[in-house]
Amino acid sequence: MVRDGYLYALGLVLAGILLGWFAGPAWAVVPLLLAWFFLWFFRDPERAIPDSPGAIVSPADGKVTDVSGVTVAGEKKTRISIFLNVFDVHVNRSPIAGIVREVRYQRGKFLNAMDEASAEENEQNIVRVEGDGQTVIFKQIAGLLARRIVFHPKVGDRLERGQRVGLIKFGSRTDVLLDASASLQVKVGDRVWGGASILAYLQPQGELASAGRHSTGDGVR
Repeated sequence: MVRDGYLYALGLVLAGILLGWFAGPAWAVVPLLLAWFFLWFFRDPERAIPDSPGAIVSPADGKVTDVSGVTVAGEKKTRISIFLNVFDVHVNRSPIAGIVREVRYQRGKFLNAMDEASAEENEQNIVRVEGDGQTVIFKQIAGLLARRIVFHPKVGDRLERGQRVGLIKFGSRTDVLLDASASLQVKVGDRVWGGASILAYLQPQGELASAGRHSTGDGVR
């Protein structure tokens, strides 16, 4: 359970008790139901983290809504977008093991997280992690209901694959940007679970360079 769940629930339970005492039991029903909802919403289940070499795991629970090619700083990347509805677990996890090289908070709009424009225009937290010879960027993107993004690690911190790193409150979206050479394991419409579902496999840069030197055709052998 994320600590925020207890904080929200405690206030609502107290409100329910006071309303029930002064206005009658029926008035306590709504705040007590909301307290239960917050305890459920902020749940934080344990997950079995895959140990396969090169595996990139999902940073969040949700539905894959987009798998497409994008260009970032002149480099071709594959973007995997995951939409979290209000019923999904909202704890976020690191897609790979590695060092946090950049954490950048970008203020912006609160468009529907299903909208393609939300990937660039919405309020978001952009994290770059380097590990296993590869770089992975993942974004915590606010949506219509989300108004707070939480990310605990700092630049220079070491993360393990599937490690809890923060959360986005209420409906939201996460994007994962991978090298275009990634071997994808998901498609649009798939359901994924944070820390447990493998989105793709990446080869270390050294292996990619070696493969290029030994390729056929006009390349270097």
